Amino acid sequence: MVSDKEVDARNLNCPLPILRCKKALNDLGPAQVLKIMATDPGSKKDFDAFCRQTGHTLLELQESDGIFTFWIKKRTA
Repeated sequence: MVSDKEVDARNLNCPLPILRCKKALNDLGPAQVLKIMATDPGSKKDFDAFCRQTGHTLLELQESDGIFTFWIKKRTA
C-alpha cells in the first residue's frame, strides 16, 4: 500500500506510538495516508480506538515478525 509519510515507532511503548502518529497526521493533508510501524502488542487496540475517536480511517493492519504496520488515512474534514 502506498503512503504519503512513514513513521517508525518500533521499540516504543504506549503512549508514544500514538503520539508519534498524531504528530505525523498533523503534518499531512486531508485523505493522505500515514504508514506507521510499531512493536508494542497493545498498539493494535490503541490504533483502532484512536481512529474511531478521531475520525481517521485504519485502512490496513499487517503483522510480521512482531512488527505491526498500520496504514491510516487522515480524515477529510
